[in-house]
Amino acid sequence: MNSVEKLASAITLVEEARGVPLSASCVVHRGEMLELLDEARAALPPDFESAQKLLSARDAIIEEGRLSAEQMISMAREDVARMVEQTSIVQLARDEARKVLDDAREQAMQEKAEVEEYIDGRLATLEVILNKTQDAVARGRERLAGAGDKDALAQLSDTN
Repeated sequence: MNSVEKLASAITLVEEARGVPLSASCVVHRGEMLELLDEARAALPPDFESAQKLLSARDAIIEEGRLSAEQMISMAREDVARMVEQTSIVQLARDEARKVLDDAREQAMQEKAEVEEYIDGRLATLEVILNKTQDAVARGRERLAGAGDKDALAQLSDTN
C-alpha cells in the first residue's frame, strides 16, 4: 500500500470511529492510527522518489525533443544547401525548413505541456492528501486537547 492509500485508511478510521456522546470527539485505537500514520510516513519517500523520477522523465523527454529538433534543423540546413544550386527550388526549400522547425517546436511544446500537466496533477493529488492528513491530525490534536479540558471540568464539579 502506498502513502496515499495509508493516509486514506487513516482518514477512514477516524471517520468511522465511534463517537463520544454529546461531543464532537471520537474514540480511535491509538495503536492502529499510529501504525497507519507511521506506514504512510515510511511510504512517502518512495512516492516523492516516484515524483522525482517523473520530473526526470519530463526533462529527458524535453531534451529528446530538443535533440530531435536540432537534428531536424541540421537535416533541413543540409537540404537547403543542396537545393541552393537550383534557384527555382530555393524558395520551396526555405518554406519546408521553416515548416519543419515550426512543427518540431510545436511538438516539443506540446510534449512538455503534457508532461508538466501530468506531473502537476500528481503533485496536486499528493498535496490534497497531505492537506487532508494535516487537517485530520490537527482535528485529532484539538480533540485530545478538548478532552483534557473536559476532564479538568469534571474534576472541579466533583469537588464541589
